[in-house]
Amino acid sequence: MQESRHEWLLNSFKKAAATNSNNTKNQFWQQHNNPIELWSPNVIQQKINYTHNNPVEAGFVENDHEYLYSSARDYCSIKGLVKVIID
Repeated sequence: MQESRHEWLLNSFKKAAATNSNNTKNQFWQQHNNPIELWSPNVIQQKINYTHNNPVEAGFVENDHEYLYSSARDYCSIKGLVKVIID
């Protein structure tokens, strides 16, 4: 029987929490503090592109704007789930 995406995500969060003594159940965010300075428009755009491409690299979608939870949709004039203002 194929595991559902919901079950797979929950299992991934539980595994991540098991390796971190600060969590008892699930871990969604990475547990570190390595801030990256966004010092120019080019660097900002690079980070946006990287974030938008994550669902593509994971094999969830073929194109970044196809991922329902991505702001990439707003950059393609498709209404996303969160209001994004693009200057």
